[in-house]
Amino acid sequence: MDITFWGAARTVTGSQHLLHVASQHVLLDCGLYQGKRDEARAINTKLPFDARQVDAMILSHAHIDHSGNIPNLTKSGFGGDITCTHATRDLCAVMLRDSGHIQEEDADFLNRHPSGAPPAKPIYTEADAESALHQFVSYDYNRPIDVTTGVRVTYQDAGHMLGSAWELLELNEGGRNLRLCFSGDLGRIGLPILRDPVPMPEADYLIIESTYGDRLHPPISESRPQLLDAIEATVKRGGKIVIPSFAVGRTQEIVYELDQLIEAGQLPDVPVFVDSPLAINVTEAFRTHPECYDEETKQLLAQSKNGIFGFRRLKYVRTVDDSKAINDLQGSAVIISASGMAENGRVLHHLRHTISDSKNMVLFVSFQAPDTLGGKIVRGDKFVRILGDEYPVRAEVRKIDAFSGHADRNDLLAWVKPHVSALRGIFLVHGEPDPMQALQGGLRDLGAKRVEMPARGQMFELA
Repeated sequence: MDITFWGAARTVTGSQHLLHVASQHVLLDCGLYQGKRDEARAINTKLPFDARQVDAMILSHAHIDHSGNIPNLTKSGFGGDITCTHATRDLCAVMLRDSGHIQEEDADFLNRHPSGAPPAKPIYTEADAESALHQFVSYDYNRPIDVTTGVRVTYQDAGHMLGSAWELLELNEGGRNLRLCFSGDLGRIGLPILRDPVPMPEADYLIIESTYGDRLHPPISESRPQLLDAIEATVKRGGKIVIPSFAVGRTQEIVYELDQLIEAGQLPDVPVFVDSPLAINVTEAFRTHPECYDEETKQLLAQSKNGIFGFRRLKYVRTVDDSKAINDLQGSAVIISASGMAENGRVLHHLRHTISDSKNMVLFVSFQAPDTLGGKIVRGDKFVRILGDEYPVRAEVRKIDAFSGHADRNDLLAWVKPHVSALRGIFLVHGEPDPMQALQGGLRDLGAKRVEMPARGQMFELA
């Protein structure tokens, strides 16, 4: 038995881990690498393994850095099942189509603005994504599933996003049994809408994310007053507030918080736009999976006339014309638009129209990878390139860290602590080197025997 780490290795994106058990190859996640355009295209286009030799795939959740390269996997010859939870399957049905569509649009844009390079091609198309969806097979939480000979998986709620799961893999080869736990992305206790993460099981080996292994999040309770303060400050000066937001999870959380502010009579009377067709479709998926809600949300849902994702001043925007009309709107508005790291999507058009006016605000509510547009704005770049043109950054820039859907250092250590002494090895993934090293030290302080930080392509035997 062995495992090779092909993605999210000393970085926070492109999750891909290839497990080899009993002559079977099982892929854990198949995410898109997100970063510098040329580097990302090179990594994403050519898979680092032969897709035809992969027997099965196990998916932790629907975020694109975990699921986004599945259509490339299937068009490259993978013919097995893609196992996931029911909500993850429904989310991927809209997210992967959207990803293929965006890649087609990006290729078309580059080809209409030639740079002398060969014609651009999408990594995969919307049709490729639709074809990949036929290989998805979904299951309930807490149900053992025989994935291949020698590999059984059980999903438990990871509390990170709708349908997210950590996985317990029971491995058997030649009568030898091992238990491998893969955390996927772990959520936080007390997040709105979702249930808390289920505690870690007993295991021999653990693969665990380390995104925030070196820091603590502000209390979740701070997110709502900080959101209100940002909106009030922007409305007071007559500006627009643009919130780059992941279409899956974060947009629904922001809408939920705004709904609660309205219920409390605190939100200024300002129009709110969710300008992302993907976010609209994802919100429908949220509505169809109340089994993932925590008890508080279920009670609010039972008492609400309009549901928890709708209120009087909220408008979901589908058409391009309606999206353009927002930028012509006089006065203040809240614009929630994808993508969350401002790398693509309609948010780019809203940023282009607002970022150079000091009345406006750009409010980030999620992690920003260093080389993305969002990362550049957060770090304080004075000029940024948006859709091919340079713009001065004059709008106020704020970031609310309390919204994070990832476990922080204390959450991660507390999740592992009950079983740390029994683990033969821990593999840290989905983190930058500094957070990884900090978490490595924390785990060793708890008594962990072996904590590895795999490099891309590094293989480890599971003995």
